[in-house]
Amino acid sequence: MLHPEVRAMFPDDMAKQKEKLVSVLNTVVTSLHKLESLVPTVEELGRFHGRKGVKAEHYGAVAEALLWTLEKGLGVAWSLEAKIAWTEAYTILTETMQSAAVKA
Repeated sequence: MLHPEVRAMFPDDMAKQKEKLVSVLNTVVTSLHKLESLVPTVEELGRFHGRKGVKAEHYGAVAEALLWTLEKGLGVAWSLEAKIAWTEAYTILTETMQSAAVKA
């Protein structure tokens, strides 16, 4: 486990959480050409996470875990370009989420 300190923030049964994450990632990937349409949803997600106690440093832990998972899952298909693109997309999403959480 990359960041065991955040494990307590999640339910014991992670099946539903995993489904939600995959769903959100799928939405992001299929909407990359129109990211502005995601802003209201991403802002609400940020407010929700803010109410749950998610802090700025947690987003970095998630970024690390996400990139690690993609690298391991994609294997030789993982490239520097993919890492840069995912990092940029995740950064945009987290900045939007954090901004909304602060304003809530």
